[in-house]
Amino acid sequence: MFKYDRFQQEAIDHINNGHSVIVSAPTGAGKTAIAEHVIDTCINNNTGVIYTAPIKALSNQKFRDFQNRLGDNIGILTGDISLNPEAPVLIMTTEIFRNKILDDQESLKKYRWIIFDEVHYLDNEERGTVWEESLIFLPSHMNLLALSATIPNIKQIAEWIESIHNKPVQTVVETERPVPLHFLFQCQNQVVDSLPALKNIKGLPELPYKFHRQNPRTGYGLNKIGPLIKHIREREGFPCIYFVFGRRRAEDLAKDLCRFDLLPKDDCVKITALYEELCRKFDLTRERSAQEMSDLVKKGIAFHHAGMLPTLKEVIERLFTSRLLKVIFTTETFALGINMPSRSVVFDDLRKFYGRYVRNLKTRDFYQMAGRAGRRGIDTEGFVYCRINPAKLSYNDINRVIYGGPEEVHSQLNTSYATILNLYEKYRDDLYKVYPLSLHYFQCRKEEQKEALRLIEAKLNLLKDNDYIKNGELTPKGQFAKTVYGYELLLSELYERNVLEQLDEFGLGIMAAAAVFEPRKNQQMLNLSKSARRIRAACEEIYARIKQLEISRRIYPLSKEPYFHLSGSIESWLRGTSFEKTLLLTDTDEGEIVRYFRMSVQILREIGDSEVASPLLKEKIRETARVINRDIIDAEKQLRET
Repeated sequence: MFKYDRFQQEAIDHINNGHSVIVSAPTGAGKTAIAEHVIDTCINNNTGVIYTAPIKALSNQKFRDFQNRLGDNIGILTGDISLNPEAPVLIMTTEIFRNKILDDQESLKKYRWIIFDEVHYLDNEERGTVWEESLIFLPSHMNLLALSATIPNIKQIAEWIESIHNKPVQTVVETERPVPLHFLFQCQNQVVDSLPALKNIKGLPELPYKFHRQNPRTGYGLNKIGPLIKHIREREGFPCIYFVFGRRRAEDLAKDLCRFDLLPKDDCVKITALYEELCRKFDLTRERSAQEMSDLVKKGIAFHHAGMLPTLKEVIERLFTSRLLKVIFTTETFALGINMPSRSVVFDDLRKFYGRYVRNLKTRDFYQMAGRAGRRGIDTEGFVYCRINPAKLSYNDINRVIYGGPEEVHSQLNTSYATILNLYEKYRDDLYKVYPLSLHYFQCRKEEQKEALRLIEAKLNLLKDNDYIKNGELTPKGQFAKTVYGYELLLSELYERNVLEQLDEFGLGIMAAAAVFEPRKNQQMLNLSKSARRIRAACEEIYARIKQLEISRRIYPLSKEPYFHLSGSIESWLRGTSFEKTLLLTDTDEGEIVRYFRMSVQILREIGDSEVASPLLKEKIRETARVINRDIIDAEKQLRET
């Protein structure tokens, strides 16, 4: 019989007693075993359970993992994937769950439990609101299992949930990792095995960067990657996950390392055969990016980031789990719950871009990644290497990142127009009573509470003043807006002006891609077709008015602006052009194109699901979504093939 660890058993005992539970434990400690107990219990009791994850990639992985155990008992809903949606065990993104609570709560009646994986995402600037709303409006018949990396204010989170749902929420905390971590540092091309030893390296300042005047370009060039990899190899530190904070950096480092051959001849033959087999399976044989990766793979090296084709990322993940791949250069999303443990982890830097500026890593983010080192049941310890540029980091900075203690989770509530419309439909002006239920209200000072209420009021008044609400009821435009989260005002104005109705399939594709696209800094827009220019003119006129309305009411952040950088690509794709030729019409990374095309399909489906959309518009949308969602864009096809 499987023996649970202390914290696992404690959580399971609470669950068996019918209590909601929040579990805080380090990465790799075994939180998934608790989720599996809930799932097995629900299946045995003929009740349902929903498992939510913050990103689609993690949702997909959980679906694959659980499918091996559960077969037809599992389904998935992510916006661009719908497989077995009536299954008793249903994987969802948190956004889909929130939408179901507000729009279709009846469909949740058979589900007894909800599992929130990575619940510290409450603190995420982009997605935190969705998590908070999901917890505020959690149906009363559902129990909660929340899983998180280490968070110091877990008791506060539990008290908040208890205060709004009037039933106990138990907390379980584990601080020890089953596989301890050993920290090493590369600085001035020296590798040392402790923080005190690092302090003795000449040129490393003690005070933070703002207090010293070194040239940021100095010092780092001495940190050659070759000696570091040699050190890891000698300590039998493979496989190794190397975290970087930039896609191009990941590719450049992988290609730089290619001069090393990390595989014996027999393993080279094995990994080459496996790679070629997987490329054939996922129809990647002719893809230029897959061909370029081949030279790296034969050396036991690869890179992995969001700009790659999803199928190629899948192939690389499979190679890594085979243990034939020795070093993978990847961005931080690889650390987010994806089950890819390694013996060693390397940090290219201890600083990253946080939305508006570059700053030192949060301790919580550091351990989310560092926790991939050390495979339970295989390794007795994990090795974490930090590459240090003394021109950017001081000894005190490094000490604070690693030993400063994880940051508390704080509310990022910023209620969307769609949520306000859904709440107004249910509560009318009593929706103001919802805000005091929020974590934001629970945590914040009176001045911040007042500002949050003002923002909700400003958004509601904007909706009332612009005919989304009339005489206490949602207008057709309001009914439309409540279904299109994130793009409510722009798309609703296009709907009201009958622009959507007049667009053909090409125009709908252009509009959808423009709504979801986010250009890189200084990214160029290629020549637009006559149709695209006409749609852009209509969108820009509407957006200018929306922006003016929001600024006048001090509503920030502003609604997202449409960008038409993918217009040529999506027009080409809708004509049936190959993906290879479609790539030539934009400077956007191929993986990003796939992601934005999938997002376009999702927003089109949301428009088509609106009760007020005409039969003609629904039909055109179905056809547009069908044509976009083919071949490499079809996320369901990729998931079925895995």
